[in-house]
Amino acid sequence: MVVKDIFYKLKILSISAKYDVSCSSSGAGDYYRKGELGSTKSSGICHSFTPDGRCISLLKVLFTNFCIYDCAYCINRASNDVERASFTPQELADLTINFYKRNYIEGLFLSSGIIKDENHTMELLLKTLKILRYQYRFNGYIHTKLIPNSSPEIIKEVMKLSSRVSSNIELPSAKSLMLLAPDKSKDKVLGPIKAAKNFSLNTTGKAASLTTQIIVGATPETDYDILQLSSSLYKKQLLKRVYYSAYIPINQDNRLPAVTLQPPLLREHRLYQADWLIRFYNFSFDEIVNEKNMNLNEALDPKSFWALNNLHLFPIEINKADFMQLIRIPGIGIRGAHKIVKARKYKRLNFEDLKYLKISLKRAKFFITADGKYSSGHSFEKGNFQNLLIPEKKNQNLIFTDLTPITGEL
Repeated sequence: MVVKDIFYKLKILSISAKYDVSCSSSGAGDYYRKGELGSTKSSGICHSFTPDGRCISLLKVLFTNFCIYDCAYCINRASNDVERASFTPQELADLTINFYKRNYIEGLFLSSGIIKDENHTMELLLKTLKILRYQYRFNGYIHTKLIPNSSPEIIKEVMKLSSRVSSNIELPSAKSLMLLAPDKSKDKVLGPIKAAKNFSLNTTGKAASLTTQIIVGATPETDYDILQLSSSLYKKQLLKRVYYSAYIPINQDNRLPAVTLQPPLLREHRLYQADWLIRFYNFSFDEIVNEKNMNLNEALDPKSFWALNNLHLFPIEINKADFMQLIRIPGIGIRGAHKIVKARKYKRLNFEDLKYLKISLKRAKFFITADGKYSSGHSFEKGNFQNLLIPEKKNQNLIFTDLTPITGEL
């Protein structure tokens, strides 16, 4: 069934877009020009937050949910019997402007299924952007999802008119793509990312601020495999951020995990925490997981698990540790480490001083000494405090029984 009513189209195509979480706008700016619409400071996405703390929203929608691909995990796959809809470029541009003028949104997140072929679909998205930018002189935030296997020339034109672009890898390995998304390949999904990077380097001298999405739990890859991929993409400056999306069973397919399984939301959360350590805390992925321990411990945050498996580095004297040592202490973050470094210029810090600085000692107390004193109430042995690091949860399934030390050179 092909839908023609524009408001019913909007209902179908906004619901179809909800599974894409790779739509952050953090760090993207724009520039005010008199006489143009949508000039805002670091505008963003639905129920997200800008760097200055504002909660903002945008219209998150597919251009079409028609798709020639038949990815096993996707609700919009070609073999599914679902209602199909497609905007015209003018319809979608009109919707965006009307919603913006009513203060419903601050911008647009635009993705699409693939209709006819990849380049044809990208040309439709490009036409939508041209109407918004040139006909309506809309200068607000637009995040455009790049289509796998589309040509570098079209990608360049889309990037010129977008505030940010992203492209989803979806699955962590070429083998899994072949199994669940046979129309895609490693080269196809990485092609738009590489083209965007090259275009940005040639025009601005720095890599584009791209994001991607990886589905967690639809295939048998370990956390080691996933974090190794993310780390490699960061090192090559292909991406600014990876989003991890717990697999949600929406299709029946014998290639997919059993539909009775719950989405691995806790695993997703731990991957985000580990990713944060890689991006901001100078951890390498193989310090967090390795070939002997290939999955994150779901009962503990990754930094605490790393610390417990490297007790030879602890306890750390808070008055002597350098900044990089401080941020590796569980419970002490970037801001807390800066506070400590600044405060100890004036005196030797004790535990009362740390409390005054509002340093969280709930976890840190097990791994530090302050002015030569150890004050956790427990001796410094793994068996005496490891279970105290586990967050209290009503979910009784989170029983901590498998703390296997990570061995080897990290």
